[in-house]
Amino acid sequence: MRWRFDRVAAGVVAVACVLSVAACSSGDSSSSSSSNGGSAAEGGIQASGDAIKVGVFDPSKGPASQPGAMTGVKAAVDYINNQIGGISGRPIEIVDCAVDQTAPETTISCANQLVQSGVVAAIDLFNTESAAAMPILSSAGIPMVGLIPYNTATGAATDGRVYFGPPPAAFLVGFMQSLKAAGKDSLTLANTDVPQAHQVFDGLMVPLGRQLGIDVKGIYFPPTGPNYTALATTLAEGDPAAAGLMTSVSDNACTNLAQSMRSVGYEGTVFLAACTEFIDAMGAQAVGSWGYSPIWQPPAIDSAPEDMKGNIEIAQKFIDNQGGTAGFYGYGAFATLVDLARTLTDAGVTDFTGSNILTALKGVTDYQSFLGPVLSCGKATTPNCTTDMLLFEVVGDRKTEPVSGGFITPSPQVLGLIPGAI
Repeated sequence: MRWRFDRVAAGVVAVACVLSVAACSSGDSSSSSSSNGGSAAEGGIQASGDAIKVGVFDPSKGPASQPGAMTGVKAAVDYINNQIGGISGRPIEIVDCAVDQTAPETTISCANQLVQSGVVAAIDLFNTESAAAMPILSSAGIPMVGLIPYNTATGAATDGRVYFGPPPAAFLVGFMQSLKAAGKDSLTLANTDVPQAHQVFDGLMVPLGRQLGIDVKGIYFPPTGPNYTALATTLAEGDPAAAGLMTSVSDNACTNLAQSMRSVGYEGTVFLAACTEFIDAMGAQAVGSWGYSPIWQPPAIDSAPEDMKGNIEIAQKFIDNQGGTAGFYGYGAFATLVDLARTLTDAGVTDFTGSNILTALKGVTDYQSFLGPVLSCGKATTPNCTTDMLLFEVVGDRKTEPVSGGFITPSPQVLGLIPGAI
């Protein structure tokens, strides 16, 4: 997971005190067809009428690309339009604009292009530069909708945005709490060598670990072309109880690092943030690894609540129909769009303006999300509809289980000290 923590470090001292007593490129846009070539499945309801245009900041460019996200988008559009009758009966049409998350100017260019295309909402697909789009979208009255605000400046404000998942801080706090509960007292994590990474490790994780009695160390690697064997060797030095990546450049980077850590003989808990593809790639070698998620994923289907298993199977079927890569980002994108469609339909929205969409989303209360927890989205201090998160452990060949048995609710006292977290 790739976050920006521009506003987090200022709350470190206060957070530590609480923990001591508690544990796009403008030339590359395209419009997807409303059906993506699908057809109504048996028992499904096909949407009809004028399409509802929704923009997507597609993270498919640059060194931090996540192609799986658009696999999930296309699968969700197929499911929404051909299985559940669209949004209030009308089909959804995706206006796709590719961004390079290392170049904020591409996000700005895409925001302008989406406005010109007449979209009524814009989907933030885990864009670390999403804050660059907000002034443009807000001026046009277009809400931003997503799962997790990877840019904390975006996540620290409530106007013009709704996120169906938790804030980044929830994963950090929940993960640290779970390490302590599992008796793991040493942790070494790697991240790309950029200023934001130093903020989170040096300014937040080390003090949090100190208060919890966890020895936290951070190491850094170049954003492009890292030597995974050398990185794994450094992570394994001193045999920490847990080691790995706090934020993931890509699923491929997670897999390469995990394989290298096993090859250098590291036997502790390998932690790989939000990555999932390493579970399939490594098979039994992935056993014992940890990762986190805001939603249920197919490797954990056996541990999911009975009423959630069917939804996991639906997501997997429609994503598999698209072919190609998916992983965490694919399932996250699928869940985001499906929750958008269902909540707007449930709210009875028929006049699809940005203002009406935002009002409907802010009015969501006690809604059981498609792959995640129960959501309530109208908080005055955060755009996030929940703080609950899942922490998974790989327990068998291509099989995971939640570390705590289900969703973790990170300490509200701690999250309350981080802008926009609660």
